Amino acid sequence: MAPRAASVDQSPQDAFWQRLQALCGRAYRGRLAEGDASDSTFRRAELVMHVLQCSPSEVRVPFHADADRSRTWVITRTREGLRLKHDHQHADGGEDRVTQYGGDTRDAGSAGRQDCFADAHTASLIPAARANVWTMEVVPGTRFAYALRREGTDRRFRVEFYLATPVAAPPPPWGAAP
Repeated sequence: MAPRAASVDQSPQDAFWQRLQALCGRAYRGRLAEGDASDSTFRRAELVMHVLQCSPSEVRVPFHADADRSRTWVITRTREGLRLKHDHQHADGGEDRVTQYGGDTRDAGSAGRQDCFADAHTASLIPAARANVWTMEVVPGTRFAYALRREGTDRRFRVEFYLATPVAAPPPPWGAAP
C-alpha cells in the first residue's frame, strides 16, 4: 500500500508516520552501510527488519541479525513528537540489562527523516550514549534506514533495508508473546 500524499496542513512527522505505517506487516532484507570494527557481526550477518506491529500510537520493528532476534525498535507518538526506544530481550524471553534506551525528536524533521536525541534514561544507562542521535529514514518503495551517530566522536552506524523487495517474515523477536 503506497503512502498517501502529504496534505498541506499535515506535519512532517504525520507524513513520516504514514510512511512508516505503510510498511506494516512486511519484512525487508538490508545491509550494513556504515560502521566500525565493533560492528563486524552486522557486516557478516543476514539483516532483516520486520514491521511487525502497528497501532495509531506505536510501531514495533524487530531487527534480526542472523539468528539473533534480541532487538526491536519501538517508535511511538508523543505529545511533543516521536520517540525511538530499543527493546532488547534474551533468547529465554528475559529483558536484557541494557534496554529501553533511546530518545525523542526535537523538531518536526521531514516526511522522510526523523532524528531522535538521547534522553536522560539513556544517559544514565549508557553514559557514553548521552550524545547519541538516532536517525530513521523512509523513502517509499526504495529504502528504510536506521542510523546512529554519536556527536563529538567518529562513531557512526547505519543499516539500510530495500523496500522494493519484501521478504518472508522472520520468526518473532525474543520475548514476544506467542
